[in-house]
Amino acid sequence: MSAFGRKSYTVEEARRRMERYCAYQERCHQEVAEKLRGMRMIPEAVDAILVHLIQHNFLNEERFALAFAQGKFRQKGWGKIRLRAGLKQKGISDFLIRKALGSIPEGEYRERLFELAEKKRETLAQEPAPQKKQKLYQYLYYRGWEQERILEVLEDL
Repeated sequence: MSAFGRKSYTVEEARRRMERYCAYQERCHQEVAEKLRGMRMIPEAVDAILVHLIQHNFLNEERFALAFAQGKFRQKGWGKIRLRAGLKQKGISDFLIRKALGSIPEGEYRERLFELAEKKRETLAQEPAPQKKQKLYQYLYYRGWEQERILEVLEDL
């Protein structure tokens, strides 16, 4: 233990911990670097461990971007605007963001928006029509769906 009551790690221990951390679920470079800095690793050690993880395929930004986009889209119902912002926040390149968003099939994307709108509309059954439409719009907009698509769905409902 260090003087501040926090465990210090050797580079080897930190590397093994990060291998387990990355094997558990897809991670981006930024998350791993933050975790290593939180373990009080020096910048040279952080860089060396990141290189090791990339070389041994524990860390792959493209795989992370695809998993993030697919997961948040399917599990949380995020639209492309929110997905883009989430990936940007994780430090993912524009190229990989476009690739990840492009991996979502157009038909599935439209269908998911309609499902979310239907489900939310049912919870707003007691609301007067103008408020229902407004709340439904806000709900979908917050989830990162494009304004034009939201307006199309509102017309269809």
